[in-house]
Amino acid sequence: MKILVLAAHPDDAEITVGGTMLTHSLKGDEVYLLNFTNGEPTPNGTVETRLKEAGKADKILKIKRRVIMDLPNRYLEDNRENREKVAEHIREIKPDIMLVQTPLDQHPDHIAASKLGTAARFYAKLTKTEIKGEPFYPSKILYYYASHFKIIPSPSFVLPVSEEVFQEKVKAVECYESQFKHKNRNIPEHLKLMGKQYGTKISSPYGEPFYTPEVLGIKDLNSIIIE
Repeated sequence: MKILVLAAHPDDAEITVGGTMLTHSLKGDEVYLLNFTNGEPTPNGTVETRLKEAGKADKILKIKRRVIMDLPNRYLEDNRENREKVAEHIREIKPDIMLVQTPLDQHPDHIAASKLGTAARFYAKLTKTEIKGEPFYPSKILYYYASHFKIIPSPSFVLPVSEEVFQEKVKAVECYESQFKHKNRNIPEHLKLMGKQYGTKISSPYGEPFYTPEVLGIKDLNSIIIE
């Protein structure tokens, strides 16, 4: 299976669905990561530093390929031109599933990223267009929470993350020293609290929540995690 994770900035996806990405990579699935911006400028980072940090995170999470687009950080927009650019990447990768940030957020880039990813999925299937590549429509789009709001969302489902995978997720996030090292916050402990909050609901060491507006099917009742 091919999974395409879309995120406004490098580190957004690692923080929120790093466990999901590595879990599927270890199963043999191909995980691709598309960042709309390089995330800079930030108070303590540079473009070169951020790219190196992203490369280190990719190795830990076993990302098949990361693409960093040149859309403007802080001023990301969901418009026709950007939709077509993202649609071309979707057509090239041909993912079975897309993971996109939810619009339930305070960060303008995250809100735009959600709208842009959702629209680009639709644009990718258009015919009689100047968009490069053959029309393609990913079967499913799922939304993950990378919110700046201090809220506890109610997800559609939670994906389990093992202790071993979680530790690797923490290492991947810690690669972004320019973003977190100067902050007076224990990042591993913060991630642990987030992960356990959802893991305990499904009898897993850790968990990562997702939302979907569409109906999902399961192969059988054995697929449901029962305590």
